Amino acid sequence: MALAIFAVTYLVMAIGKLPGYQLDRAGAALLGASLMVWLGVLSLEEAFQSIDLETIVLLLGMMIVVANLRLSGFFGIVNNWVVARARHPLALLCGVILMSGILSAFLVNDAICLVLTLPVLDIARRLGRDPTPYLLAIPMASNAGSVATITGNPQNMIIGSIARIPYGIFAAKLFPLAAVALVLTTLIIAIIYPGEFFNRGRLIPAVRQRPRHYHRGLAIKSVAVTIAMVAFFFAGEPVAKVAILGGALLLFTRRVKPEKVYLDIDWPLLVMFIGPFIVVAGAEKSLLDQHALGAVGLFDLRNTAVLSVLTAVLSNLVSNVPAVLVMKPFVTSLADQQRAWLVIATASTLAGNFTLVGSVANLIVAQRARSRDFEIGFWNYFKVGAPLTALSIAFGVFWL
Repeated sequence: MALAIFAVTYLVMAIGKLPGYQLDRAGAALLGASLMVWLGVLSLEEAFQSIDLETIVLLLGMMIVVANLRLSGFFGIVNNWVVARARHPLALLCGVILMSGILSAFLVNDAICLVLTLPVLDIARRLGRDPTPYLLAIPMASNAGSVATITGNPQNMIIGSIARIPYGIFAAKLFPLAAVALVLTTLIIAIIYPGEFFNRGRLIPAVRQRPRHYHRGLAIKSVAVTIAMVAFFFAGEPVAKVAILGGALLLFTRRVKPEKVYLDIDWPLLVMFIGPFIVVAGAEKSLLDQHALGAVGLFDLRNTAVLSVLTAVLSNLVSNVPAVLVMKPFVTSLADQQRAWLVIATASTLAGNFTLVGSVANLIVAQRARSRDFEIGFWNYFKVGAPLTALSIAFGVFWL
């Protein structure tokens, strides 16, 4: 029963929806977790204990902060600032990549993709450019930039909670890798689309300098809270405690109705996080005997290349968050667990750039663009994402 629940749950989470039914990833995670309890694989107490509340609290706090930044118009300000200074399509591409990558390094990458997609699509259309490379740059740079810190993406949050790696050490190890991945993103997109970037065409200032409205007071408050949070992260304070306090402080306002913030929170993502904790715990209890551990032991997980490839493949099969949870029982048997978790954080995140369905960030950009009648093709994504993933993970193996 545990094997069947685990397999079906992860299959639906991998493909995004149960064929013939309206069961999505969040629903599959919740159903799988519930069945693990109802069928006696786990007791209710064991299910509760398997949930990493620190990760859930951290994710919720960061979502509240990002929601306030969006409602204040902060992302519009940053976007307008970047566009106003771009003089050439290649400069605009670099601006989009830096904006997406840097913001994703400290805020949740999925949320950054959500708020940047439509403005970038609108800018490309107004400038008469091909929107495809600029839209591809958003999730690819977001995935690459989010490698840098524990708060960059959901899987890093889980790893930070499980491995207890200090925020500063995590960033010191992976920030250089994220920077190289962003450079690779720029080079590969420019090479794949030479007609768009290697020309003498310039952008029109009048079109680029389009004013945007924003809530000045809320923007200043949100940015101040975000900067303070990052400072506390590097100071060694527990990231979940800092994030939820920062989010709660931003709910203390006279201008913005809390309902607007709550509507911006990705509640299905939180549900999708809780479910796999329980499903993996049930599978671990029922399936991981000495024979299973011995079979996985045939792979030398102490080897950085082997661990990176295994994590990357698993991330593309079942998505990066479930892949990290599946790897947990095997990492605990390694001597240098911190290095192993850093390798898994790198490979699981960068593997998301391999295909269009490789990460939630990619799907968010594709869905948002489709809502404005622009389609990002699977092959258009793959011809950039495949070499980018291979080169960035290869550098990660070298670096770590």
